[in-house]
Amino acid sequence: MKVLVAVKRVVDYNVRIRVKSDESGVETSNVVMSMNPFDENALEEALRLKQEGIASEIIAVSIGDDSTQDTLRKALAMGADKATLVKSDETLEPLAIAKLLTKIVEQEGPELVILGKQAIDDDSNQTGQMLAAMLNWPQGTFASKVDVNGQDVTLTRETDAGLETIEMSLPAVITTDLRLNEPRLPKLPDIMKAKKKPLDVVEASEFGVDLAARLNVVKVTTPPERKAGIIVANAAELVDKLKNEAGVL
Repeated sequence: MKVLVAVKRVVDYNVRIRVKSDESGVETSNVVMSMNPFDENALEEALRLKQEGIASEIIAVSIGDDSTQDTLRKALAMGADKATLVKSDETLEPLAIAKLLTKIVEQEGPELVILGKQAIDDDSNQTGQMLAAMLNWPQGTFASKVDVNGQDVTLTRETDAGLETIEMSLPAVITTDLRLNEPRLPKLPDIMKAKKKPLDVVEASEFGVDLAARLNVVKVTTPPERKAGIIVANAAELVDKLKNEAGVL
């Protein structure tokens, strides 16, 4: 079984986000970038499927500019067999990304597509669902456990009401939660080998899909700093402040 994993290059989760001076977006120049954490879980799950003898080939795909090659090199170092960069210098919305991934899936012919449930830079949580709809494949989102048995997949997903277990047939699209697994750290020899591995690069424009943005970002601003809390002496004082100062009672 061939598995395709979509990975995204984002600002590292340890970095303090800074807004550009012109308020047009988030500052990414001279900022540490890394693979989206949810996508690391997706890739790790694919690697485990290969270790179990279920998956035969893992293809990592990313969409972005030339700097995105670093993210794909990490995917290769972790154990992906093949990496493809769909090159685009524009910031693409989830709909455009889903369209491009659909074309890649049609070319590569995987039976399973795994991607993170969302990217930490926009938190859209849309690409996986859109991709499944375009492919007309079943989908399992927010996966915290995945079992593949032949052409059947049993998936446990996390919802606001608790855990939900669903069954679906391949081919399918799965989006992963952080609790699905613990991603491995690539070893230094594998990192060095990944730098020399071939990486396919194709222009996004070659796929002939509409990549036009549907949204217009008017302004990005830093949220106001949270005011320091206070310590009250007793419950009566707490109720008084909630009633007379906060106005919530």
